[in-house]
Amino acid sequence: MANKKKLTRREMRRRRRQRILIIKTVALCALLVVLGVAVWFLAGSPRIGSGGKGESASNSEDQKEDETQDASDDTPTKEELIAQADALAMTYDYDGAISLLQNTEGAATDPDMIAKISEYTEAKNACVKVDINQVTHVFYHSLVVDPQKAFFQDNAQTEGFCEWMTTVDEFNRITQQMYDNGYVLVALHDLVNQTVDENGTVHFTPGEIYLPEGKKPYVLSLDDLSYYHSYDGRGIASKMVLDENGKPTCEYIQDDGTVVTGAYDCVPLLDQFLEEHPDAAYHGAKGTIALTGYDGILGYRTDSAYKTRENLSDDQVKWLEEHPDFDWEKECEEAKKVAEAIKADGWTFASHTWGHIRIGDASLEHIQTDTERWLQDVAPLIGGSDTIIFAHGQDLADWHDYQADNEKFNYLKSKGFNIYCNVDSTQYFVQCRDNYLRMGRRNLDGYRLYQDAINGGTKTSDLFDAASVWDSRRPTDPSLYDLQ
Repeated sequence: MANKKKLTRREMRRRRRQRILIIKTVALCALLVVLGVAVWFLAGSPRIGSGGKGESASNSEDQKEDETQDASDDTPTKEELIAQADALAMTYDYDGAISLLQNTEGAATDPDMIAKISEYTEAKNACVKVDINQVTHVFYHSLVVDPQKAFFQDNAQTEGFCEWMTTVDEFNRITQQMYDNGYVLVALHDLVNQTVDENGTVHFTPGEIYLPEGKKPYVLSLDDLSYYHSYDGRGIASKMVLDENGKPTCEYIQDDGTVVTGAYDCVPLLDQFLEEHPDAAYHGAKGTIALTGYDGILGYRTDSAYKTRENLSDDQVKWLEEHPDFDWEKECEEAKKVAEAIKADGWTFASHTWGHIRIGDASLEHIQTDTERWLQDVAPLIGGSDTIIFAHGQDLADWHDYQADNEKFNYLKSKGFNIYCNVDSTQYFVQCRDNYLRMGRRNLDGYRLYQDAINGGTKTSDLFDAASVWDSRRPTDPSLYDLQ
C-alpha cells in the first residue's frame, strides 16, 4: 500500500509539471501570435500611409493595373481609327488615310479596314495632277463688321475703306460660292517642292498636288493684319486674341466701348468654315498673312518706336497717352503668343514691308532700311518668313523673269525671301523658277466688287457671282470706287 501511495504522489507531481508546461507553451504561442500580428500591422499592412512592403506591393499592382487600363483607354478603337482616316481622306490626304489603317495591327484581315483602304485607293487613283501654272491667288484686307462706320463717314478716309475693304457678309458669301463652284484652298508652299543644296541654296521645282477631277485649287492671302490706328472707329476688329480653347479669334469694340470677342475677321471666319467643310482645303491648308510693322502686328503695338518714344506719328502719341500703363515687352510677348497660335492653326506669315512701301518705286537703299526694320521688329515675333507680299501691288520688275542683275531681287534673296507676290488682275500669274516662286494676286475688295456687280465687269466671274455677293449696305456712289 505504501509503495502504491508513493507512486501515486510521484505520478501526480509529474502530471502537474506537465500541465504547467502545457500552459506555458500555450501562453508563449499566444504571445508569439500577438507579436506577429503587431509586426504585420506595423511593417506589412497595406493601410494608408504605412509605407511598408505590403503597401508598396499593393500599390505597385494597382499602378500596373491602372497603367494597363490607361493604355487600353488610349488605344483608339477600330471605329475611331476609321473616323480619323475618313477625316484625312476628306482633305484629299488619301496617302495619310491609307497609311493610318495599314499600320494598324490586324488591318490586313479586317474586312472593314480592307474596304476603307480600297475606297481611299480608288479615290486617290481618280485624282488628277494640278498644273500649278493654273492656280489662282485671291486676297483680302481686314473685314468690315459695321458698314455704316466704314463707308459713310464724311472724311478723306472713307473712299479708301470703300475701295479696299470687304464686309464680313461679302467674305462669307464669296467663301461659300467658291466652295460651291469646286474651289479648294491650297497653301502657298504647296505649289513648290523645296530643296537645299550643300551650299545652303534653296531650289524650287513645281509641287505635286492631286485633286479630284473638277476641283480647282486657289491660294489665299491677307494684307495688313495689323489693325492700324487709322482703323479705329471704322467698324473693324481691334486685334487678334485667343479664345478659351487657345484658338485665334478677334476683339471688337462696340459703340458703348465694351469689348467682345468673336469671328470678326478672315482668320476665325475661315477656320469656322473649314471646320464645317473640311473638303474645302487641301491637307488642311490655310492662308498667308502679310504683315507690316509700323503700327505693330495683329493689333499689338510692338514696333520699337512705342518703346523708344521716338519718331512717333500723331496717332501713336495719342494711343500712348490713352494707355499710360503700356508695357512694350509684355505687348511683344502677347503678340508672339498669338502669332504662334495662328501658325499652329495652319496659317503662315509673310512680309508686307515694314512701312507698306511701294517697292517698285523705292530706291535700293530705302528697301534695305525698310527690310532691316521689318527683320528687327516683326520677324522675331512670327518666327521669320521666306515670303514677301508687296504692298500697293507693286513688284521688283515687269512680268518677265527676275534677272541676275536685279539688285532689289538679289538683296531680298540674300535676306531669305524666296517667294514673291504682287497684285495682278489676271486669272493666273505663276512663275516657278529654280531660285524663286512668283505669283500674282487678285483683289477681292470693294473696288473689284463694284466694277463687277455694278459696272458689269467679269474679273471675278470664274470665282463667284459678284451681284449676289455685293453687300447692299454699301454706298453706290461711283466716286467712292474710283482708283484714278
